[in-house]
Formats: sequence, structure tokens, C-alpha cells
Amino acid sequence: MPTDQSSPRPPITVGVVRSKNAESTHAIHAVIARDDGSLVAWHGDPQRPTFPRSAVKSIQALALLESGAADRFGFTPAELALACSSHAGTPLHVETARSMLDKAGFEPGQLECGAHWPLEEASARALARVADEPSPLHNNCSGKHAGFLAVARHLGLDTKGYVAPDHPVQKRVTATLAEVCGVRLSAANRGTDGCSIPTYAVPLASLATGFARIGTGASLSAGRHAACQRLRRAVADNPLLIAGPGRFDSRVTATCGPRVFLKSGAEGVLCAAIPQAGLGIALKAEDGALRGSEVAMAELLLKLLPAPTPEERALLDELRLPHLKNWAGTNVGHLGVTVASIR
Repeated sequence: MPTDQSSPRPPITVGVVRSKNAESTHAIHAVIARDDGSLVAWHGDPQRPTFPRSAVKSIQALALLESGAADRFGFTPAELALACSSHAGTPLHVETARSMLDKAGFEPGQLECGAHWPLEEASARALARVADEPSPLHNNCSGKHAGFLAVARHLGLDTKGYVAPDHPVQKRVTATLAEVCGVRLSAANRGTDGCSIPTYAVPLASLATGFARIGTGASLSAGRHAACQRLRRAVADNPLLIAGPGRFDSRVTATCGPRVFLKSGAEGVLCAAIPQAGLGIALKAEDGALRGSEVAMAELLLKLLPAPTPEERALLDELRLPHLKNWAGTNVGHLGVTVASIR
């Protein structure tokens, strides 16, 4: 990045207000970029190395389409959406992941993402009531991992250890991430994600550029652009599969449809593409609190989304000033952007 687009500025501050008193703050690094890598605006450090975690699942899922595995195994748009998701472990999510495995000839035990309880409380309680334990299908990354297994089988690769950095599937995924975001990835900036695959520290500006390209197709081959469009359409048509009931990603997707392609990641990472505006957004909360990034993203989308519909405006207004409720359901405060000059 040129030096004039590398100087840190004050981050966006999302305040937590209880009654009329400030209680906590979240500092949000934010970058808005075009698909050529130029920056429209930034807050905080645009070059901050950031593990995108699950925010880049759509880029990781490109291997599923580009390899031909998705078509060979007849994956539906709903299954493609799940490959991009961090799902809540509801029955819909679990059965969609199971269908992907069945089509590619795998058992749940071959998923190497580990198991955790469903993120949706109702689904976790239902599982506990039958004295059952969660399986890898309940892992929020099971759709992505089902996709990795399908790619390995389609290419005739060993399916064991598909999460390792030196496995051909992960090498392909890493190369795609590097190409889309225009960065160099190596062991020097590599970590291990919660689901055991590699994750790489990428400058926020590069993540924002990558998402702009996902939206416009600039700097991508015709085939990759078509794959991005296919994934974006699959997610727009299946908003519950990208996250789950009541969750930020699903709510924005359900209301905005293909006008916003958005995905959150662990530790307060949130990225979005606004195809009509040719823009990408990448956010990172310094304290890892996703609630702060969600408020900042809603604020930015409201300003950047071309001609928001009344429904889009109403939702984004709600999400940028969410209420805080206590255990009795009483409104006791709110969150909101308190210090920012969003350009």
C-alpha cells in the first residue's frame, strides 16, 4: 500500500451505554476499499495484520466450485451456502451438512473440525434432552469441512489430514486466498483456526480489497468471478444457512439479499462486499468483541449501501443502535458508534 494509505487514524469507537452512562467501549479498526486496492476510508490501522478466521469461508469455498467437486456431487445452493457458513447447529444446519457428506460418500466421523454444542440455545437444549452428545456435524464449520472432503475425494487425494497446511486441499485454499486478497501467505503469518485448518494474518486493507473483488469480479478470472457470483447467490437465497435465526449475518442477508455479501469471523472480525458500490469492508475489534464490529458494520452499510430500501434502512437502524436487555427482558441501555467520522 502507498504510504499515504498506511497511516493509522483513530479507530471507530462503539460505546456501551447503561441508562445514560457510558459503561464500556469497543475500538474498531475499519477499512473501506475498492477492488483495485485503493482505500476509500479507514479508521485505526489499515495495515493491521488480522486473522480473518471464518470471515473468509466464501473464499475457502471457491475450491469446491473451481475443482468441479460441487457439480460432481450435485451440491444444492443451500449446501453451497452452508460451505460458506458459521452455522448455529440447528437441525436444518446439521441435516444440510449430513447431506453433503452423504453425497460425497463420507461419515460424520471423517470431519476433522471437532465437535461442540450447537450455538443456538434451543438446539443445544433439545440435544441435551435426549442425553446425546454433539457430533462434528454440530460444529459451526461442518459445512466448510464437508466441502474440503468433497474436494479431496474429487481430486483423488488422501482425505485423512485434509486440515494440515501441507495437504493439497489446504494448499489450494491458501493460494486462492492469497490471489483474491493480493497478499503473500506463508508459515510466517500462519496460525491454526478453531476448526484446525490454517488461518493467516492478512492486512485489513487486503481483506477489504478481497471482498470488493468478490463483489465485482475485478482482478479475478472469468471462472472465478462466476464462482463468486454463484456462492453469493446461494447465500442470498438461503440466509438462515449462513448463520442462524436472529444472528447478524442472517438478518442482514435476509433483508439486503445480493446487495450485501457479509460474513463474520471469530475475535470480532467482520467483512462485507457491496457489489453495486464496488466496495469491500473489513473490520476488526481490538478486544475481539463481535458485538462492537456488528454495530460499526451496520453504521457503515447504512452510509455506503446505494439507495437503501425502507426495509434495509429500518433493519440497519436497529442493528446500529441495538438495545441491551437484562434477564427480565427490560431495556437497560444500548450500543452505538460514539466517536467516528465515517467517510
